[in-house]
Amino acid sequence: MAKVTVDGIEIEVPNGFTVLQAAEAAGKEIPRFCYHERLSIAGNCRMCLVEIEKMPKPVASCGQPVGEGMVIFTDTEKVRQARRNVMEFLLINHPLDCPICDQGGECDLQDEAMGYGRDHSRYLENKRAVTDKNFGPLVKTVMTRCIQCTRCVRFLSEVAGVPELGATSRGETMEITNYVERGLTSELSGNIIDLCPVGALTAKPYAFVARTWELRKTDSIDVFDAVGTNIRIDSRGGEVLRILPRINDAVNEEWLADKSRFALDGLKRKRLDRPWIRVAGKLQPASWDSALAALAARIASAAPSRIGAIAGNLCDAESMMALKDLMTALGSHNLDCRQDGTALDASQREFYLFNTTIEGIDEADAVLFVGVDPRREAPVLNARLRRRWVENLNFVAGMIGRKTDVTYACTHLGDDGAALRAMLDPEHEFTKKLAAAKKPMMIIGQQALARLDGAAVFAACWQIAGAADMLAADWHGFNVLHNAAARVGGLDLGFVPQEGGKDVAAMLNGGVDVLWLLGADELDMTKIPPETFVIYQGHHGDRGAARADLILPGAAYTEKPGTYVNTEGRAQLAQRAIFPPGEAREDWTIIRAASAALGKPLPYNDIEALRRRMIKVSPVFGAPDVVRRIAHADGAKPAGDVAHLTDAPFTPAFETYYQTDPISRASPTMAKCATEIPAPLQRAAE
Repeated sequence: MAKVTVDGIEIEVPNGFTVLQAAEAAGKEIPRFCYHERLSIAGNCRMCLVEIEKMPKPVASCGQPVGEGMVIFTDTEKVRQARRNVMEFLLINHPLDCPICDQGGECDLQDEAMGYGRDHSRYLENKRAVTDKNFGPLVKTVMTRCIQCTRCVRFLSEVAGVPELGATSRGETMEITNYVERGLTSELSGNIIDLCPVGALTAKPYAFVARTWELRKTDSIDVFDAVGTNIRIDSRGGEVLRILPRINDAVNEEWLADKSRFALDGLKRKRLDRPWIRVAGKLQPASWDSALAALAARIASAAPSRIGAIAGNLCDAESMMALKDLMTALGSHNLDCRQDGTALDASQREFYLFNTTIEGIDEADAVLFVGVDPRREAPVLNARLRRRWVENLNFVAGMIGRKTDVTYACTHLGDDGAALRAMLDPEHEFTKKLAAAKKPMMIIGQQALARLDGAAVFAACWQIAGAADMLAADWHGFNVLHNAAARVGGLDLGFVPQEGGKDVAAMLNGGVDVLWLLGADELDMTKIPPETFVIYQGHHGDRGAARADLILPGAAYTEKPGTYVNTEGRAQLAQRAIFPPGEAREDWTIIRAASAALGKPLPYNDIEALRRRMIKVSPVFGAPDVVRRIAHADGAKPAGDVAHLTDAPFTPAFETYYQTDPISRASPTMAKCATEIPAPLQRAAE
């Protein structure tokens, strides 16, 4: 620790702290443009100048290490004058675009110009102009505004691991550009919009839409993957206009994946806003009373063992709890939240959680991927894995599955079951690396468990984890990476077949007479025979609605309060930002109304009572935003026999990252990404 004095305040800071960090620890705010705490130090902008005793001139505080006894002054006349001069330099070529700039009201340059700007300039030369660059369908560029802070360059190179931006030329002719004229291929590219301190990089779909002071801001949770990224929903009236990340160091730090940020235009397209009933082969609009009456009549005519329910990937825990209680009241045990048919053992949480926790990645020194592409299935989590690889020179990674570019060094061990079987040999080269690591971890993807031999894959992975000492009392390195936001919550609530119940595969192909699809759109609808009566409850006219005989319009994740449990088992609360369109209703209230129509009313009339019911079923819902590492239970062993493992190849969870659910499939922006961006990704993988 080093003792330093900042504006008369004596503090102790760790050795290696910069002067800027020491000033912040003392409660002093230092203006900056190029410095960012999650990026390397560049020292480009010189706005963070401070005065240090015994140094002849102001020093850039972002790159100056502290020293014992250092005396720092952050607000002297000399410092203020130096910052005014820097600001004058920055504004020499900056255009007067504030009235038409989408960054207006959120611009760091505007804020600092209020404190250090002047009402005139001593420079009379013409301002320079810079050609705008093509960064793809998501990021809009106005490069004349760029102040060369290089935050975007450093983010894509260091955090995203896709170094597609850089500086060309020097001096006044310096430009930030992409080396090849094409769109950015990173799934995290939208974060450079948040990082840009001026209006050089803004959101292309959001151009000229609204000003920040017009927006209503609501805290919520992202549902496009199972990481549980904390987000802020900005809305105006009844429309969601923007989605931004919130800081949560334990989950997403301050990053957000592109699909989660830009698929919001799918929320207002292909929406279901009224009930529909199929009459003579055609869907006809109906009232809620007639829809619920038709539902009650059809369910009442079916035997309990011939009624089933499947929950989709975007469901909130409240709606799954209500539907499970309704099915139980009807005497049906045919429930499943695993619409892709994954062989997940719900008997113990350690069998289906990311047990290391997301923060635990920071301690790992080896990882084995099995049937998972973390870059596309969980971009924010993959960025954390990359950071661990950068920080720990001894970090090793291996992959069994389709070869792909995960943005860091990763040994491809094979793409089929034979490669996984080879890992069972303790003399296998990578198996020995896992055994030699202090804190090894394994990450299994959903598609690896959705195979016909999924249970055998799971058993083989568990055996490898045990041999590599991943199942120790103080380190549980066995991790299941989900890609569905609803999956862990459904497993925690027991939304799986009860004794004698049918799973997804058994409910299809005529296994039930009445099938309730709660937002389940990823099923093979051709496996549902015409005689099966399908009730679809959801918010988009997607695959499920096309097959449905009765449609009950629900609410999207931005239109209802709800609880979502992420892949590590962290329950998080989402808030309503806007109300659902037309006659659509919150999903749990639809199920509650259906229970009354069936003569079996559920014992809760408000969401608080429903949540108390959820806590009784699983205590995890009583501790929002809390996650505890689960210790391995001695003797615990999942179902499955390694002997049944086949040599079939592992397939990716989805072919395109940008269209994986009803919302993103309805998004014009995601459609552009799907056509413009996959080609560079494929070339990178090859």
